[in-house]
Amino acid sequence: MKRTWTFLKNEPMLLVSLFVCILSLFFSKPSLNMLTSIDWKTLAILFMLLSVLHGFKQENLFLPILRFSKSIKTLMGLCFFLTFGVFFTSMFVTNDVSLIIFVPLSIILFRSIKREEYIIPILVMENIAAVRGSLLTPFGSPQNLFLFSNSGISFVDFLLMMLPLWIGSMFLLSLFLFVINRLLSKEKQTRQINEDILTTEWDKARRGKRILFFGLFLLVIFCIVSRTPYWPYITLFVTILLLLFDRKVFLKVDYVLLLTFLCFFVFSSSIVSNESISTFLHKSVTRNEYWWSIGISQIISNVPASIVLWPFTESLKPLIYGLDTAGLVTIIGSLASVINLRLYTKEYPKKGKQFILCFETISLCFFAIVCTLQLFLL
Repeated sequence: MKRTWTFLKNEPMLLVSLFVCILSLFFSKPSLNMLTSIDWKTLAILFMLLSVLHGFKQENLFLPILRFSKSIKTLMGLCFFLTFGVFFTSMFVTNDVSLIIFVPLSIILFRSIKREEYIIPILVMENIAAVRGSLLTPFGSPQNLFLFSNSGISFVDFLLMMLPLWIGSMFLLSLFLFVINRLLSKEKQTRQINEDILTTEWDKARRGKRILFFGLFLLVIFCIVSRTPYWPYITLFVTILLLLFDRKVFLKVDYVLLLTFLCFFVFSSSIVSNESISTFLHKSVTRNEYWWSIGISQIISNVPASIVLWPFTESLKPLIYGLDTAGLVTIIGSLASVINLRLYTKEYPKKGKQFILCFETISLCFFAIVCTLQLFLL
């Protein structure tokens, strides 16, 4: 019981999803329709994506990008590299994976040059970069994947819809980085990074596995973009290949995220089945998708909010704009932010409050600007 409680304390989103899932069963009786209404395709694609991306980390497929940091000689350059490294990689490997890659690296790099005062502000900027960079593509975040799969919008139209936010965020991130560096920089002459911090080399004997994971990643992206009806066969194919060549990867898959998704799918299905609640949400959410998505995300995070609100929305644009902005308001607003905080507190257990204070100060300023600008686009 003690282990179970400790586990649930470390997974607040899972705890919330289990609670609302069980609660929803009191509003609508369980039925076979509830099972058929679950978006199994999204769960299958997310499972493949999580499995393959763990293989990316395991085989150090991001090593060339990380090695590039050794050539950076200034603090300003380092800040830009780390922040925009997250910004650009999050478009392809999801926002949480990009943070898992760059946050530990950032801590190592700033420790190596004895400038730890940069760690929290830059991790916050990386958090913002993950939230805003990932919004461009359908596979940049779980909520984008879910909405893209269900909305029927074309891949090109999705990119065009999100492109103004992505470009605007890129310029705004640059401005914030200049200001932060100006506030923190104690000297004009910056220090050189220790060139021995990244000594990992690719294992030549594992070249085949690197090719395998890269090929499977392209296959999953094809499955997402093409909306192929053969996704069950692709899922089976990917699973069999991983079982044959690297079954240990399944031990590292984030099953908590998958279970969280499943619980919120059940919750959403139950709400839709309840006529009175469904009617209320239809009246309240319609034409107010933007504010509902931001608000609900601060309670249950943006990924579950997308599942709950989608059946009651008439317009994709305000809903996805709100969901991809919600992570700038509070830590709870995005699962990526929760992961970022967890990565930091593992290294600095007593500085969680300091991180949250810095996060809210910088992120809310960013939110105030992008929220205002997005209203003009809506």
